[in-house]
Amino acid sequence: MAKSTDQPTQIRFDKWLWAARFYKTRAIAKEMINSGKVHYNGQRAKSSKNVELGATIKLRQGYDEREVIVVKLLENRFSAAIAQTLYEETASSLQKRETNAEARRLNILNNPAPAHKPDKKQRRQIIRFKES
Repeated sequence: MAKSTDQPTQIRFDKWLWAARFYKTRAIAKEMINSGKVHYNGQRAKSSKNVELGATIKLRQGYDEREVIVVKLLENRFSAAIAQTLYEETASSLQKRETNAEARRLNILNNPAPAHKPDKKQRRQIIRFKES
């Protein structure tokens, strides 16, 4: 795998998100951009927008919302270790993600799933309880 030493000066927004491994395919990256789940410098952008160094990108992945700053541009998709060098996550974003993860974890601990499903008699009791 030969890597070129010179960085590209311009790269499409969807291609950069794919190369940085935020999304599995460029089609998914394009869909997320077009649906408004990804913001470029605080504004909605098109997938064909050229990414610049120092730009702030805010994106959603599942329950998490990340805010990253573009540090490097790459057109090709490499390993995850290389992909993590393309951006830098802001401190406030890291703190917010940790807080949200802790809240989700605590909610699961406070509201555990039952060990088994209710049987027929218990279901009737639940229905009677809900109706009264």
